Amino acid sequence: MTAKHALIIGASRGLGLGLVKALLTDGWAVTATVRDRNKAEALKALGPVRIEQLDMDNQQAIKALSKTLSDEVFDLIFVNAGVKGPDDQLSGNATLAEVGQLFFTNSVAPINLAREFVSRIRKDSGVLAFMSSVLGSVTQPDAPEMALYKASKAALNSMTNTFVRYELGDNNPTVLSMHPGWVKTDMGGEGADIDVQTSTRGLVEQVKAFAGKGGHHFIDYKGQTIPW
Repeated sequence: MTAKHALIIGASRGLGLGLVKALLTDGWAVTATVRDRNKAEALKALGPVRIEQLDMDNQQAIKALSKTLSDEVFDLIFVNAGVKGPDDQLSGNATLAEVGQLFFTNSVAPINLAREFVSRIRKDSGVLAFMSSVLGSVTQPDAPEMALYKASKAALNSMTNTFVRYELGDNNPTVLSMHPGWVKTDMGGEGADIDVQTSTRGLVEQVKAFAGKGGHHFIDYKGQTIPW
């Protein structure tokens, strides 16, 4: 039986790197992207991973990668790449450039990539996943110190909803907006609840559980539904 194939966008460290490791452990073939090939040593050390360079903010780079991978079919495309934004997240202290970069990278670029690659997802059983956050739930007004980041993830959820409803049609793959938990990463900090391995193992298990179900689901790494 041919190994399942995943495309992980943003895999040089943290959750993206952890996703690659978990998938390799389960016998998947993995293609992973990094913004800087010089920072891919940890990824290379995991084993047989196809590594491609991609700046997700660059639409031409997305199209070039699409052409490079034109013959590939993926069982999972997981858009993990994202940024925290400015250290001071009070909206009045953020510059136009900072806010524009945050929202483009976290909310717009993932949909641009998904639009380019969705036709490569395996029919009936494939999964398109976005690394969202419970902070993107507008019904749970937590973490005011992360106000801009929260808003960018709420915007990602909204963009994903629009993409699923109006662009994918009836033969769309299962789409997951996923909260990884509060994870010990550069963004989450050492005081976070869980480690990368716990989070990414859970995320991979949910991808497997939801494969073939269809629809769009906002869930955490344990499979629990999150209110929009």
